[in-house]
Order: sequence, then structure tokens, then C-alpha cells
Amino acid sequence: MEITFEHVTHSYDVNSPTANLGLDDVTLKIKNGLFTAIIGQTGSGKSTLVRHINALLKPTSGTITIGDRVITSDTNNKNLKPLRKQIGMVFQFPESQLFEETVEKDIMFGPMNFGATETEAREAARTVIKLVGLDESYLTQSPFDLSGGQMRRVAIAGVLASDPETIILDEPTAGLDPVGRKEIMSLFKDLQVKGKTIILITHNMDDVANYADAMAVIHRGKLIAQGFPKEVFNNQELLKNDLITLPKSAEFAKGLMQQGFHFDKLPITIDELGTEIKHQLNGD
Repeated sequence: MEITFEHVTHSYDVNSPTANLGLDDVTLKIKNGLFTAIIGQTGSGKSTLVRHINALLKPTSGTITIGDRVITSDTNNKNLKPLRKQIGMVFQFPESQLFEETVEKDIMFGPMNFGATETEAREAARTVIKLVGLDESYLTQSPFDLSGGQMRRVAIAGVLASDPETIILDEPTAGLDPVGRKEIMSLFKDLQVKGKTIILITHNMDDVANYADAMAVIHRGKLIAQGFPKEVFNNQELLKNDLITLPKSAEFAKGLMQQGFHFDKLPITIDELGTEIKHQLNGD
């Protein structure tokens, strides 16, 4: 399901003296089936942008096309449920949204809210609990008796249970240790490989380098760059103006350049860096 923003502007408090632009004339295409990262400094407009995708916010001007559905400033809230079923959103610290007495009931809530029968929702819960790396024995437990990492997996399972076509991740690994972060990001990469469209908001540039197929950079509500991660991370104008930070591998490569190594483009992953170093040491 392709998502297209055309000249989208969003103004907060539009009729107030304190009005400010959350988005400023953004034109962006998010291709179906790709893992796309949206990055930018705090307050840049990343979260504002993705909240337009399931019409939690609506544009002040411009249009957003999601599959065959067009969202404008005049779109009302009627009949948005089918759209919101197609777009799953995992907020930062999603475990804070758990509320049911058992894990099973919490996971079942989303599908039943979108019209699934109790039997269908229970079957979905059994399927997705395993998908997020937990076994069925967790279904009868209280979510509040679980560890923080397990609670996050349950919250993610609740989003996946409705089988959305597109999944939006708003800093999904915040607060996790490196092992937990890798497990969660690998889960979403696997879902993308199986056909889901993944949209990631993050401040972690290593996650962008390791998992994203495409990326977009938002600054003060404007889209200032988009493309393949390796291209964007090698954009000298963005780097010179401190509008992006580099993944650790690219930072390490910059240090190696001061010791005589040469890179046509900075490698952005550990594998790319290792390959480049090996070639240069072997004189390839």
C-alpha cells in the first residue's frame, strides 16, 4: 500500500496567535513493501508526519493518499476504521497502553474492535504471541506480572493481531538494551520481508543503517532529504550543517581516513566497513 504526501502542511492552533507549523509543504512517497526510516531532531515534525497516515491528524492543506483513500483537511472521522485497521502504530513505550487482566484479552482487544469475532481474535492472539517470541503460556498471565521487555512484546502483539498492511514504529526500541533492541528490530525486518510496509521513527542511526531500505530527513517541518540510507548518510551538505548524525561504522571510517584509508563513500554498517578495510589491507 503506497503512501503519498502531496504539499502537506499541518498547522497547530491554526486560528491562534501561537499557531505554528508541524509540517511545511511536505511531498513524500513511501513505497509499498519497503522499510522506511523517518529521522530528524526532536521537534522536527516526524511524529506529526506519521500521525497523518492513519488520520490521527489531518492536513491543514495538501493531500495524503493511502492506497485508494485520500485524506484532506475536509475528511471527517466517519468510515476511518478500515483505514486504521490497515495502519498499525507502535508508540514509544507501548507497554504503557496495556490494560486488560490477561495477555490474551489485551491482544484480542484490537481485532475485536475492528470487527473480529471472539474466536477469530483468540486465534490471532495465539498466532502473534509466538511471532513476538513468547509462547502460549503467557496468554493466561497478567501483562503486569511480566518483565518490561515481555510487556513490550505483548503490546506489539496487540498491534500485529489486527494484521495491518503497514506498521508505524515510533522509537520502538527506546529503553531497551542492545540485545533487546536487535531482537525487536529483527522482528520488524522479518515482517517486512514477509510483505509488510514498515515506517520507523528513530534517533538511532545504526537501526536506520542496518534495517532501512529508504529514509527521509525532516527539519523544522520540512522534508530536506530522502533516498537510500547510504546516499543520505554521505550527503555532505547535511553533515556540514549537523542536520544528521552518522551510524557508528561511518564515524569509525571517518577516523580511519585520517590514518590513510580512503572511502569513496562512507560505509554505514559493520559488514560494509569490514569489507572495505579487508580490501584496502589486501591492496584490492
